[in-house]
Amino acid sequence: MFSTKKGAARLLIGAVIGLIIIKLVVSWLTGSISILAQAADSLLDLFAGIITVSAVYMASKPADEEHPYGHGKVEDIAGVVQGVLIATAGGLIIYSSVRRIIEGSVVELAAAGIGVMAVSIAVSIFLSRHLIKVSKATNSVALEANARNIAADVYSALAVLVGLAVVQFTGINIIDPIIAIGVALYILKIGYDTIHKPLSGLVDTKLSPLQEETVKSSLMKHDRQVVGYHELRTRRAGSQYYIDLHLVMNRDVSLEQAHEVCDQIEEEIQRELPESSVTIHIEPCSDECEQCSVICSRQKADGSG
Repeated sequence: MFSTKKGAARLLIGAVIGLIIIKLVVSWLTGSISILAQAADSLLDLFAGIITVSAVYMASKPADEEHPYGHGKVEDIAGVVQGVLIATAGGLIIYSSVRRIIEGSVVELAAAGIGVMAVSIAVSIFLSRHLIKVSKATNSVALEANARNIAADVYSALAVLVGLAVVQFTGINIIDPIIAIGVALYILKIGYDTIHKPLSGLVDTKLSPLQEETVKSSLMKHDRQVVGYHELRTRRAGSQYYIDLHLVMNRDVSLEQAHEVCDQIEEEIQRELPESSVTIHIEPCSDECEQCSVICSRQKADGSG
């Protein structure tokens, strides 16, 4: 039920709404600024979840007349927004912590805050791991960004929990905001890392060396018909891959045979890289037979075979 893109996104929204409610209630009871900052962080997660749901639905729409290449980049846009929200959450925690140091606020009922932070950590760990699992299975950049966002919440919630524990046993209130600032800096780094991958999709960065090697390996399997290739270009849009190249064919291969070879290559690539679109331009071989390892009629006639 929650193993698909849409199911995971719905689980995300439901869990985050529950966390927001309990954090707001406990923040009101304890007067804790750090817990209120956590509630604000979860509110950002809710916005991020809504963005992800919208992105997943839009990205899954098939190509149409106005969008012949599909809607995959919607996920990249959502991923960039996720990174911005993570960075915003880190900034909010720093702001709240500095304000607490200046005002010298005192936390009431710290034990209640410790309890809600423990629950928040447990839920966030489960949720982030599940989102990572689904994002890898579906190649969803938006879900991966959300998983990073939720993972960041684990560290910020842990900082708040430790701070509240120190306050509970020592009464030194300044420890809480100092720890929170340190974790907020780490959250800012996660925000930067989250933005990087989807941003590469928006500017059409090529696929990874390992993914491109998958394409090349498929071409090499047909070395009896394929003389060589060039102009290999790759890019990613969300969970979709786009690959195009020029394929140089053996001069003895008919048009029908060349078409069959191209179909086989496309199928092999799509098995290894799901949701990929492959475009192949066929070219006849040149007369540079000394550079060619394929045995054809011309080489036999020239006695070079």
